[in-house]
Amino acid sequence: MNGVTVVALGRIEETVLEAVTTVLGHTFQIPVRTAPALPEPVFAYDQQRGQYGSVLVLRHILKERAEPASKVLGVTEKDLFIPMLSFVLGQAQLSGPAAVISLARLRQEFYGFAADGDLLITRAMKEAVHEIGHTFGLTHCTDNRCPMSLSNTVQHVDIKGTDLCATCATLFEEKRRQYPTSNNRSSAAG
Repeated sequence: MNGVTVVALGRIEETVLEAVTTVLGHTFQIPVRTAPALPEPVFAYDQQRGQYGSVLVLRHILKERAEPASKVLGVTEKDLFIPMLSFVLGQAQLSGPAAVISLARLRQEFYGFAADGDLLITRAMKEAVHEIGHTFGLTHCTDNRCPMSLSNTVQHVDIKGTDLCATCATLFEEKRRQYPTSNNRSSAAG
């Protein structure tokens, strides 16, 4: 297993990238590296919605994979959407190589509150684990404390932890033994 590459899309605080890199390495016990930042995903902007299409962003970051057996996680400040939802906190290719998280709605400022850097980092870590978990074939968990549980709001993110529940950890170990043989590339948002 060749690990995960974390890539900023535009300017992202180094503390956020370091925390995401650390939690992914700890949770999945694989090498995690950062790549040089890519430009902001202006190509994915949908003027009618005032948001950025996450599917286009996923396609773009695929070029950052170190090799076919690796995963890549993009981190952006841009507010993401998929056509069937008003927003997504992130999206991943289920059992595929690419995932992205958005910090926009993880920031307290988005909701009119004072900035809270520590809370942003905690939320980003949870969402990074969630989306990379999808790339390993994990689906949404019913345990709302597990990072693999579905988050429709930032309040749901705050309930989660960063450690996989026992069920998801077992499922991950089973998937890990099969990696990278899965070719399922459907998409999971949340």
